[in-house]
Amino acid sequence: MTDAISTTLPHFLWETRYRDPDAQPPETSITDTFRRVARAAASVEADPELWSRRFLSILEGFRFLPGGRILAGAGTGRQVTLFNCFVMGLIEDSIEGIFDALKEGALTMQQGGGVGYDFSTLRPRGSRARTTGMVASGPVSFMHVWDAMCATILSTGSRRGAMMATLRCDHPDIREFIDAKRAPDALRHFNLSVLVTDDFMRAVKRDEEWPLVFPEYALRDPDTPVAGRVERRWSGSSTPVPCRVHDVLPARELWTRLCNAAFDCAEPGVLFIDRINEANNLAYRETLSAVNPCGEEPLPPYGACNLGSLNLTAFVLDPFGPRARLDEVRLKETARLATRFLDNIIDISRFPLPRQREQALQSRRIGLGITGLADALAMLGLKYDTPEAREAAAAAMRAVRDAAYEASIELAREKGPFPAYDARQHLERPFIRALPESLRSAMQRHGVRNSHLTAIAPAGTISLLANNVSSGIEPIFSLEMLRRVLDLQGSYRHFRTTDYAYALWRERQKEQVPLPEYFVDHEAIAPRDHLLMQAALQPYVDGAISKTIILSRHFPRDDMAKLFEEAYDLGLKGCTAYRFAARPGVLTNPEDRQPVGSTAYDAPACGPGAATKVPAC
Repeated sequence: MTDAISTTLPHFLWETRYRDPDAQPPETSITDTFRRVARAAASVEADPELWSRRFLSILEGFRFLPGGRILAGAGTGRQVTLFNCFVMGLIEDSIEGIFDALKEGALTMQQGGGVGYDFSTLRPRGSRARTTGMVASGPVSFMHVWDAMCATILSTGSRRGAMMATLRCDHPDIREFIDAKRAPDALRHFNLSVLVTDDFMRAVKRDEEWPLVFPEYALRDPDTPVAGRVERRWSGSSTPVPCRVHDVLPARELWTRLCNAAFDCAEPGVLFIDRINEANNLAYRETLSAVNPCGEEPLPPYGACNLGSLNLTAFVLDPFGPRARLDEVRLKETARLATRFLDNIIDISRFPLPRQREQALQSRRIGLGITGLADALAMLGLKYDTPEAREAAAAAMRAVRDAAYEASIELAREKGPFPAYDARQHLERPFIRALPESLRSAMQRHGVRNSHLTAIAPAGTISLLANNVSSGIEPIFSLEMLRRVLDLQGSYRHFRTTDYAYALWRERQKEQVPLPEYFVDHEAIAPRDHLLMQAALQPYVDGAISKTIILSRHFPRDDMAKLFEEAYDLGLKGCTAYRFAARPGVLTNPEDRQPVGSTAYDAPACGPGAATKVPAC
């Protein structure tokens, strides 16, 4: 590992992550890369030259940041997907099914996609199959096989592998899953999230017993089981199925175990799966039980996330001035063009598997979100953890939502709605019912091009590319720091970085003045204020929100349960938290192993609204 320190991180990222090394003529700047990407996105239009110019206009100046796979692959002709992440198919509970699923994951990761899996369909450890009588080793044992695959597939290159594993809170192996990362270096390529149901949360609050169960159709059929039977809507089933009770324990005991693991290991996170399904725009045709690796896209089997972020710092007028404000008109104009851009990406992207293409074309999901929120708030003179900041953030996201839906309805009028669209049922979904009446009326007439339009990704590397704006909706991590980034040889390079808004403010000071209070970093943000920001934005996001609540080293153990419970009570779709010292190597302070200066940061810690520590987006 080299200890060389450089000051040109955006250029390094462009050169190593996004520049097309085989382009002719060669790409010599980020503008050349933007031209390539704009031409590729416009290639499916009736007038490609017109739309290429329009798309280029929102890429320049980093107003719109497409997902990393789009920047790296669009227009290159390489055999890669332009979708960042996928949820894979349900894992069939057989050796053939398990290794077929492993193969599909390997093929997807080989083309640059991260993968999410629900392991709830695999029989619990020690149970016998109905047909063969073979004894199961349990889902966690097979997760180690996936982990080894990921390490092998991604043993070269600078992009780390990203996988998400979920397991139901009533699966008999849930305790093993919760503690899976307590072993050193275990499942390093996985993020873990527990699928938490409303019934479980009620059982926790009422201090009730909680049965651990598994569908009876998959088990050998002995006499009536001692522990009894219940009916549950299991992963892969659209209606409740008979399940055999394997064990019963106090719900609070399991909840405490989960919260202790999150405190000690930073995982698992929680996904409030009933809420996710209740809010799903396509609940009339699909059931969700997994998310992409950073948690901002709950997806059906073989679903994919097609992501892009609007850089809010690019829309602040008179930054730090007495008339500082967000240019909502330009933000909406850019959101409309970005919606069309992302819709076109669906048509030009390769897909590792035919079923992924079919799923993407049926729903035409996109995930348009925001990044640079904390920097934009500082430029507006707003402190991140205040009601005024949350109101401004919500207003910005509401503008993005409305503009995206306007554009998608217009696209439906021009090109047709997404094939799986059912007008009667779609208009009755909760998120759609909450849209302005003008949008609902237009949707009733023309339909909508995309089943889902908004999601907030961590946007880590692309935010660094955009001159180190704050990532996603996270607070400013640190005003100045060292970042370490993998190079193409798999070694680390260190870069001195300055937060974008702070650098801009400093440039404008003609004399030395005290730092304004609105420059607040993550250490000064109370955990509840993280949740409140996420809750302020969730009503305008039909996907989910990637958000990690960073906790101090001195955060009390017992407060982790309170944090997750408040996330549930606030109506969030999920929550993840990272406590300094919980797991070394994700977020590190200088005294841990870095040169003098300020904080060293491996890469963005991502989260869901779900859970993740893999810097993948």
